[in-house]
Amino acid sequence: MTTSNVIPLPDKTDILIVGYGPVGAALAALLGRYGVQALVIDKATDVLLMPRAIALDNEALRILQMIGLADDAFEKIIIPEVKMHSPYVRQFGRVNATGTIDGHPKLVTFYQPDLEHALRKQVERYPQVQCYGGLVLVDFVQDDAGVIATVANEQGDRATVRAQYLVGADGASSKVRSLIGQDFQGQTYAEDWLIVDVNNRRGKAIDHVEFICDPHRPTPHMPAPGGRERWEFMLQPGETREEMEHPDRIAELLAPWIDAKELTIERTAVYRFHARCCNRFQQDRVFLIGDAAHITPPFVGQGLVAGLRDAANLGWKLAWVSQGKAVAHILDSYDQERRPHAKKMIELAKFMGHMVMPSNALLAVAIHGVMKTIRLLPAARAFFEELKIKPANRFQHGLFIKGSAKSGLQRGGQIPQGRLHLQNLESSFSDDVLGDAFTLIGVGIDPQSLLGAATTAHWQHAGGRFLHIAKADTKTDPIGATQGSDTVTALDGFMAAIPSGWLVITRPDRVVMLDGSSTQANSLVNQCLKMINGSIFFMMCS
Repeated sequence: MTTSNVIPLPDKTDILIVGYGPVGAALAALLGRYGVQALVIDKATDVLLMPRAIALDNEALRILQMIGLADDAFEKIIIPEVKMHSPYVRQFGRVNATGTIDGHPKLVTFYQPDLEHALRKQVERYPQVQCYGGLVLVDFVQDDAGVIATVANEQGDRATVRAQYLVGADGASSKVRSLIGQDFQGQTYAEDWLIVDVNNRRGKAIDHVEFICDPHRPTPHMPAPGGRERWEFMLQPGETREEMEHPDRIAELLAPWIDAKELTIERTAVYRFHARCCNRFQQDRVFLIGDAAHITPPFVGQGLVAGLRDAANLGWKLAWVSQGKAVAHILDSYDQERRPHAKKMIELAKFMGHMVMPSNALLAVAIHGVMKTIRLLPAARAFFEELKIKPANRFQHGLFIKGSAKSGLQRGGQIPQGRLHLQNLESSFSDDVLGDAFTLIGVGIDPQSLLGAATTAHWQHAGGRFLHIAKADTKTDPIGATQGSDTVTALDGFMAAIPSGWLVITRPDRVVMLDGSSTQANSLVNQCLKMINGSIFFMMCS
């Protein structure tokens, strides 16, 4: 990152991002990918070389794929299962994390500095995105044309920057959130927790995640890349930070797993869990993402994942509006789409927290006994073990047309990802083929062949593209003559459940906006165009 006492900032930019942690870096990389001019500031001058967030799910990995990170961009450990143990009823819960969803493992652990370095390396590929460390946001004002922000360095020098939009990615103590008056609402847990990260555990660490749900000392425990292992110990009343962080006390806590002579501590920290969410993620031209907008207890590993969902949802909308390809009204859908799901994830984390840390032995026996009994029922066991308890990231309201179709796709939810056979005989994930645009997909049919010349021209002028996905088991020629659509072939049963001749319109974040039969081609495209850049705004249509 660039630093200077003189603050050589540009006078203006399209998007100003305050905060260069993993969520701010993810947004910056997306904006760079979309060709947007952006400026990022952060009070730190480099990545903090300490582990913090530790878990990512398949949705987060899919977003990182969309950002452009290769599968080997940072090291990960694939977690096969999560076990919950009770001192009274033994193992009472389990999550099956084997297999993949949309081409990615269901659960991995990682080392946060590695991910941040990978994201920043991706940002550096885009010269239109500039990053400055050692700077803090002092204040800002909004007008009809944008945001005028005042920033300062450690010496007290100040500078102003005009941006079309400002995004607060500045964490739980967000200055941006404070300036727009969005105080957190929700519960702050009374329990403090001690995190202990240990290294030099290669070949010795466990290969899964376990929760020791003992009311006397609840303890989550998991492996991490680079020969690391993490424990989290809940503090009891009267225990202090100084007492718990003392090496002798840590050695005592870890004694069931590690001999004190083999103990190599990388980090210890005492923190308090929070479960909070803003009332709004937006005020006019200012937006909140990540921990600045919501804080999730760590029991379901969704804190950073939720922030990455924010970046994926907001990034393309800011790009399209700032580049004049979409009306500003589409930005209102960010809060409408993201806040309800973020709140559901917080509630799930709180629910899991009650299972992990019952307040006494009697409650532990009751809760864990019930959970163990429920597992005897196949449907109930599958509900928990196969992660069906996790709220689907599917919108009830937002930038899509509500409705149900015979295809089985969910409007307002992401299109599934599978593998496609390209014309050069190589194979690729479907998200990589979709690219960064709105896409009209024809399943077993060339979508461009169905449109009139005017509609085709309008769609292409708006940056829309066409994709023809032929089914692998097609015995005859695909429906419709190819007129210019990119043509690929579905592999491994991808799109098998969708009838031939079906059309789907996806957003740049892979969300299904519309779908329908081939007879609706012109109508579907026109509805989409009206939603993103027309005079009629359909966000509330049902």
